[in-house]
Amino acid sequence: MTSTGAGGPVTDSAELDAVIAETVRRTGASVGALYLLAPQGQLLHLDVLCGAGAQMAEPWTTVPLAAPAPVADAVREGRPVWVGSQEEMVRSYPRTAMVLPYPMALAAAPVEGAQRWGALLLMWPATRPQHMTARERANIVSSCRRVARALEEAAEHGRPPVTPGRGTRVVPAGTGRPSATPEAALADFVERLPGGSCALDLEGRFTYLSAGACELLGVGAGRLLGTLPWQSLRWMDDPAYEDRYRAAVISRAPVAFTACRPPDQWLEFHLYPDASGISVRIIRAGDESPPALVHRSPDSAAPARAGQLYQLTHLAAALTEVVGVQDVIDMVADQIVPAFGAQGLVLSAAEGGRLRITGHSGYSAETVERLDGLPIDTRLTPAGRALATGIPEFFADREEMRRTYPGALEVSGAHAWAFLPLITSGRPVGCCVLSYDRPHAFRAEERAVMTSLAGLIAQALDRARLYDTKHELARGLQEALLPHTLPEVDGLAVAARYMPATRGMDIGGDFYDLVRLGDTAAAAVIGDVQGHNVAAAALMGQVRTAVHAHAALGTFPDEVLTKTNRLLADLGPDLFTSCLYARLDFSHRSVTLASAGHPPPLLRLPGGDTRPVVVPPGPLLGIVDDAAFPVTEVPLVPGMILAFYTDGLVEKPGADLDDSIADLARHLAHADDRDLDLLIDDLVSDVGTTGQRTDDVALLLLQDRAAEPGGRNR
Repeated sequence: MTSTGAGGPVTDSAELDAVIAETVRRTGASVGALYLLAPQGQLLHLDVLCGAGAQMAEPWTTVPLAAPAPVADAVREGRPVWVGSQEEMVRSYPRTAMVLPYPMALAAAPVEGAQRWGALLLMWPATRPQHMTARERANIVSSCRRVARALEEAAEHGRPPVTPGRGTRVVPAGTGRPSATPEAALADFVERLPGGSCALDLEGRFTYLSAGACELLGVGAGRLLGTLPWQSLRWMDDPAYEDRYRAAVISRAPVAFTACRPPDQWLEFHLYPDASGISVRIIRAGDESPPALVHRSPDSAAPARAGQLYQLTHLAAALTEVVGVQDVIDMVADQIVPAFGAQGLVLSAAEGGRLRITGHSGYSAETVERLDGLPIDTRLTPAGRALATGIPEFFADREEMRRTYPGALEVSGAHAWAFLPLITSGRPVGCCVLSYDRPHAFRAEERAVMTSLAGLIAQALDRARLYDTKHELARGLQEALLPHTLPEVDGLAVAARYMPATRGMDIGGDFYDLVRLGDTAAAAVIGDVQGHNVAAAALMGQVRTAVHAHAALGTFPDEVLTKTNRLLADLGPDLFTSCLYARLDFSHRSVTLASAGHPPPLLRLPGGDTRPVVVPPGPLLGIVDDAAFPVTEVPLVPGMILAFYTDGLVEKPGADLDDSIADLARHLAHADDRDLDLLIDDLVSDVGTTGQRTDDVALLLLQDRAAEPGGRNR
C-alpha cells in the first residue's frame, strides 16, 4: 500500500506482509494469499501472495465477486469456506477444480472490520487431515481481524488498499533462509537432497545448477541462472512441463516427469518442493520414448502458457452454464472482462446487415446509442471489418487506432481495444469489443487466448439467442391460452397464479378459469394436461375452451366434465388430463364440485379450520368414453376460502402426496387472508416452488365476501 507525500512515495506494507507470512507459518499452509475488493466492489484483486510466485498465480490475479469460487463465496456470504480435498473441490467448485487440478486442501475466510475488505486464502498439501480443527479456525479468524486492522489503519492515513494497475506483492514465507544468491540456493538444495542437480525458486527460475545438470541440459549455468526452464530450453517449451512445476508448488509433493532433449536423449526430472523453492534431480532415462509425451520440433509455434490455458478452461466452463442472451452478457461482463484487465465491453449481434448492441459496460448511454445499429461494413470502428474477415483486431494505443480508424477516437475515450469477431460454423454471430483505460500491449499468448475465447462466446451467444427465441414463443403461446384477466363477480374475491416449470420448460398444460354465470352464480375450473410441450399447451387450450363453452350454458358440473370427456375421447390426444370444476350458487349459498382425477380443493372456514374437500374423483378426461363424474356439494359460508391447485404445487420427490396436501392446508390455515394476492404468494413460496421445478404450477383462490357490503372481486 502506498501513498505520495511531500517526500515522495511512502510504503506501508511491512505489517500486512508480516501478518500474512506468520499466518502461513502458524497454520502450516504452503501458500497464503490476500484478496482485496477493488474500489467498484465487484472484483477481488490478489494483493499479497506468500509461498508461490506471482507468475504462477497470474490466472487468478482477479476474481469476480459473482464467481462461484471459494474466495468470492467467503466475501459474499461473510463466512469461512473450507475445502478439505480435491474430490470435495470437484463437487463444490467444479470451475476452480478445473484450473487448480492438484491434490490440496483450501480455506478462504472473509476479512472484515468496519467494512468488507476481501478474503484470506490458505492452501495446504493433500497430506494434511481433511477436517479443520477449532484451533486452526480460530487462528485464521484472528489473522483476518489483524489484516482488517492493518488495512483500516492504512485507510485512516489516506493509503488506499487497492491501487488500479498495481501488481501482486510476493512476500517470503519467513523461513529465514535467503535464496537470492547461487550460494544460498545451493545451501537450500543441499538441505533438501543428499545430492542434487539444480534448484528453482518459487517463480520457477534457476537459482543453482551443478556441472552435471549443465552437461545433461546441454547449456552452461551462465545462460540458465535466473531464467525459466520452459523459456531458456526450447525443448522444454511445453505446457505439460510447466504444469508439473505448478503441481509441485501447490501440492508441496514430489513430482516426476520425462522429457526428451533433442535429438533422442530422454531425461527424468524429479522435483522436491518446500517453502523456499524446488530441488530438481535430473537422471538419464531408458532408450524407449515414453508414449505420453511427444517431442515437438524446435521450429514449431510456442504453445500458450499453462496459466493462460487454465484461464481459458475456467472461462469456457463458465460459458457452458449460461442459458439466455442476458446470461451471456452478464458472464462476459462479470468474469471475462476482469480476467483480461479490461474496463469496457460492447457485445453486439449481427442482425439484418447491422451490428445491434445486446450488452455493454463501461460506456455511456450516448456512446452506446451512437454505436448501436452501425452497418457491418462501417468504417467508423474496426468491428465490421473484424466480423467480415473473421480476423481479430488489436490496437495497443490510440495512435494505432488513429492511423486506421480516426473516427473511433471521437466515439470512445478508451486507450486500447480488442475487437473479437464472434463466428460459429462459418456464420457471423456478432462482435465482442474489450476496451482499456490505458495503453495495453497485447502479448501473443493473450491474443491466442482471446481468439479462442471469442469462438466459445460465439457458440454460447448463438445457443442463447435460440433459447430466448423458443422461450418467447412458448411464453407467448402460454399467455394466449390462459385468461388475461378474470371476470369480476359481486361478493367474490379472486387471485390466481401460473408458474411454468423452469429452465427450458416454460410451456405446459396447467390451466385455470373463472366464468360468470349471470348475477347469482359463477363457475371455477382448474386442470392439468400431461406434458411440458406445445402438444400439451394446445390440448390445454382445447380443454379450457370446451369447459368454458359448456359452463357458459349453465350446465351442471358433472355434465360439463362428461361432455368435455367425450370431446377428448373423439380427439384421441394420447395425453392424460385432470380437471376440477366447481359451480358457486350465491342465491342458494352452495358449491357443487366434480373431479376428473384432480387433487382435492382445500376449504378454509372463517375460524381458520382448513381441510381438503372430499370429492370422489372420476377418471381422467379422454380415457373412458361413457365415464361418470360424481358430484359433491358443500355450503357457501361467508368468508370461506376455496383453494384450487395443480399437483405441481404439492408433489415433491420422495414425499407422500397426502402429507404434502396436509402441509399446504396447515399453511393456509395460519396465513393472513386480508389480501388474496399476498396470500397466494405466501403459499407458493412456502412449498418451495420458487426454485427448480419439474412440473407446472397453477393456483386459484376464491373467497366469499357476501358478508361485506358492496364486496367486490379484487
